[in-house]
Amino acid sequence: MREIVNAIRYRVRTGWAWRQLPNDLPPWPTVYWYFAAWNRDGTLDRVHDALRERVRTRAQRQPRPSAGVVDAQSLRGADTVGSAPRGYDAGKKVNGRKRHIVVDTIGLLLVVMVTAASVQDRDGGRLVLGRVHRLPAGVRRVFADGGYAGLLVAGAARAWRITLEIVRKPAGQVGFAVIPRRWVVERTFAWMMRWRRLVRDHERTIAHQEAMVKWAMVGLMVRRLAPSPGPLPWADRRR
Repeated sequence: MREIVNAIRYRVRTGWAWRQLPNDLPPWPTVYWYFAAWNRDGTLDRVHDALRERVRTRAQRQPRPSAGVVDAQSLRGADTVGSAPRGYDAGKKVNGRKRHIVVDTIGLLLVVMVTAASVQDRDGGRLVLGRVHRLPAGVRRVFADGGYAGLLVAGAARAWRITLEIVRKPAGQVGFAVIPRRWVVERTFAWMMRWRRLVRDHERTIAHQEAMVKWAMVGLMVRRLAPSPGPLPWADRRR
């Protein structure tokens, strides 16, 4: 089972196709079968959530968060993505899918939901906040940018008792500036883009694209809990 996990993480990290797994790893049909089965029966979610609780505990936080940050990211779809689950994001000029995520206040993933890129952030936010409401974590406050303002704020409070707080840019801001709270989810997107399978959407199903995001976060949290011993190969050893 450890070799199966290693093979899945290797694929998400490198971005290779299933059939291109090295020969020293288990056969790709076996790896794919466990990847699909663990995502379907909830094993991946249980592993991911257990690791998140351990990382939060090590960071001297409560195991279950009470606040989160929501945002969305459009990504181009490869030719393996069918026409039905994809769309065109006119604002970002991206033809593909969109990842809607909610993270806790230290950037760990709570919920991921993938839609067509044509879905507006506000509409996707309504769906992803519904998933947050079903979590046992008890999230009661979610920070968001101006794209989630409007009826969603009142709807989230009425339907799920979630306070959606809009964090706006400072008046008169020119150029780039770090926005309080919102930078946390942007940093999580940056972490995800280190995993090459997430740079572009190659998955045939939405469920598998969501699973890839969870596996990337599993790899990140494992590294935090058990970092590699000794200096990194590219580090300056003179320091």
